[in-house]
Amino acid sequence: MSSPVPAPAQRALPASPIAETRHRPLPVPAVRLVGGPLGAWQERNGTATIPHCIKQLEASGVLDNFRRVVGESTAEHRGFVFADSDLYKVIEAVAWEIARSGTHTFDAWLDDVVALVARVQEPSGYVHTWIQGVAPEKKFAELEWTHEMYVAGHLVQAAIALARATGRTDLLDVARRFADLLDERFGPEGVDGICGHPEIESALVELFRTTGERRYLDLASRMVDLRGHGLLTVGSLGAHYFQDHRPVRESTAAVGHAVRQLYLNAGVTDVFVETGDASLRRAMDAQWSSAHDRKMYLSGAFGSRHRDEAFGDDYELPSDRAYAETCATIADLLWTWRMLLADGAGGAARYAATIEREVHNALAAAVDASGTRFFYANPLQLRHDHHSEENAPRERASWYPCACCPPNIARTVAQLSAYVATVTDGALWLHQLAAAEIDLPAELGAGTVRVVTAYPADGRVEIHVDAEVVSSGAALRVRIPEWSSRSSVLGPDGSHEREDDGYARVPLTPGATYVLELDLTPRLTTAHHRVDALRGAAAVERGPIVYCVEHADLAHEIDVDDIALVPDAPITVREGGTLAVRCRVIRAADQLYGADPSAEVGDEHAVIAIPFSTWGNRAPGPMRVWLPVSPR
Repeated sequence: MSSPVPAPAQRALPASPIAETRHRPLPVPAVRLVGGPLGAWQERNGTATIPHCIKQLEASGVLDNFRRVVGESTAEHRGFVFADSDLYKVIEAVAWEIARSGTHTFDAWLDDVVALVARVQEPSGYVHTWIQGVAPEKKFAELEWTHEMYVAGHLVQAAIALARATGRTDLLDVARRFADLLDERFGPEGVDGICGHPEIESALVELFRTTGERRYLDLASRMVDLRGHGLLTVGSLGAHYFQDHRPVRESTAAVGHAVRQLYLNAGVTDVFVETGDASLRRAMDAQWSSAHDRKMYLSGAFGSRHRDEAFGDDYELPSDRAYAETCATIADLLWTWRMLLADGAGGAARYAATIEREVHNALAAAVDASGTRFFYANPLQLRHDHHSEENAPRERASWYPCACCPPNIARTVAQLSAYVATVTDGALWLHQLAAAEIDLPAELGAGTVRVVTAYPADGRVEIHVDAEVVSSGAALRVRIPEWSSRSSVLGPDGSHEREDDGYARVPLTPGATYVLELDLTPRLTTAHHRVDALRGAAAVERGPIVYCVEHADLAHEIDVDDIALVPDAPITVREGGTLAVRCRVIRAADQLYGADPSAEVGDEHAVIAIPFSTWGNRAPGPMRVWLPVSPR
């Protein structure tokens, strides 16, 4: 079986719906992030993070796990049962990096690892090194734990990315053979079965979009339909952990393991986009509200419980005990983009703002300035006496025993340009305000739209229409964030105000330049009164950036846990993007209970606040986002 090369319209698109969607995505090469923080991040990802991940695949034993199955290594199997997925995510990262930059740096490596995976694959199509090399008797026998379909999902996504970015289909042939095996065993004529860790659902829908084979979409739909009917042996973790407690159409609250819930939701959204199932759409609208209106951290992170890496109750959002796994933010970004394409109930502006919050805060904080050290968990407060826990160390690590997050970061950053703009209704929609060159699709004209900005460090956004030919009536829709008091785009034909949908509309006029001046005045943010952990506290934001106070910026005698914000004091923007906030020092009291905090408030000091995304780059130490507000 040789897979067809994806059609040009599908090239280099992480999500490429066949069904008509409200918004149509643009391929990675059509949106080039040039300059600005996102462009610099992509460059660092390509030159540092991806090469680092490739080295770690060797050092951690992932590649030896494959070699030992075919007698090319005598090493013991290392890592978790799902370690194969680390390789597949790195292959996907390389694919999107090729689409982005055209690099040939990784060609020889790709040839080696794709051939290795093909040698390990059984004639049936099966490939999973832990099962094949450690416990063959467990093949498809413990779906709640073995992650076989989860790993297969990442294989499929890597193969599709490689095919769309480069045109090579050798890995896609491997992935299709595995998908065909899954269809034979778990399809309509097979046994009922679902994976304990959702992920395969999105992969199967994308395989349908790539090959045109309806059976892959039908299998994804079947797996969605089967979830919530008690097929998994859940043990002490309970059915909620696996999202197997209630049928998907009846499950309206985000619960259980956060990454699993959010990957499941991405897959369900893909299914309803292609099938038109209104009941699934309603469930996803409710799920999105649950996750983002009552369970999302200010940084764009998810999962408030270390136990089970899980969502907590509504408004259960402790800063110091936030698990906030990096993979959960990534899974939500993927899901939220699919909701934007489908024009879910939240509206494009809200979905785009959520992605902006995630990218500039939780995701950015998960990797250091070198691109080679990572956070797995992302708390919003770190205390002096916090001891490193598994996957929640005091400082970033170069790799983890459970290494799902670093390669996930690599593949996500490599494809960031796919989430900047869309086309619909004769208009180019600019969802992310990033320095970029965007090729106009043929339906709008010929040429580029060039965005020049240092945002979010600076509020000025210039949009240049470098096109000689533009279709009649073509427009540009520009998202203007709600927090900005200035809400208009200025152009040669006058001022264009933000409309009710959160976007300004301007004509796509050849040679025109439009200017958006956003108000980046720092502001204090408070939480919903039901978030008990944050009552009486405030956070500092400027534009989309969340700030924190780090111990490294405090005088030696001041502890980060002993300062309180002066709420009416001005906040000064300093060179380099840091802020100066006014705080009072709370004098330490010996007794745990009974002290009157107002009587213990001391002198006022200027305190430096830094972007949350940059904390921990100088030295490990205490940090906090939410600060108690000093009594007036």
